[in-house]
Amino acid sequence: MLQAVQGAAAGTAVVRAARAMSLFGEHAAGWLAIGAVGALVDAPRRREWLTAAAGVALAHGASIGVKRVVRRPRPHDPRVQVLVGTPSRLSFPSAHATSTTAAAVLFGALIHKPLVPLLVPPMALSRLVLGVHYPSDVVAGSVLGAAVAVATRRLAQRGTR
Repeated sequence: MLQAVQGAAAGTAVVRAARAMSLFGEHAAGWLAIGAVGALVDAPRRREWLTAAAGVALAHGASIGVKRVVRRPRPHDPRVQVLVGTPSRLSFPSAHATSTTAAAVLFGALIHKPLVPLLVPPMALSRLVLGVHYPSDVVAGSVLGAAVAVATRRLAQRGTR
């Protein structure tokens, strides 16, 4: 599967875009920056933006915790090129997919736009293009990110009652 994805994207702008997304999503930094900017520019909803950013951070942390328990190694096959560096050799779940899904759910609710279909598939696909995750890693990461986002929203709603 990874060989087919990489073969379809080899030598194209897709690889450059995947590397840019990888950098943006590393340690959820890009999503956390968006949450901080939202809190700065949308003063009436500052608390909601900070709560959403905290949910993204929590999702990222949860994915790291699961990685350390599961300890699945990243793809290692001579036919698969690893096209970006990674902070660890652990693969399951994809932290990029986890934090992106959490950000899409939480930030999408804040701006009243469906961000999940716009943001999650490209980030998930980028992890396959770069040869650093199996498909099940990105699916599990997305499920984990959505679960943390839903829990974050429920806790935040409970706190405002």
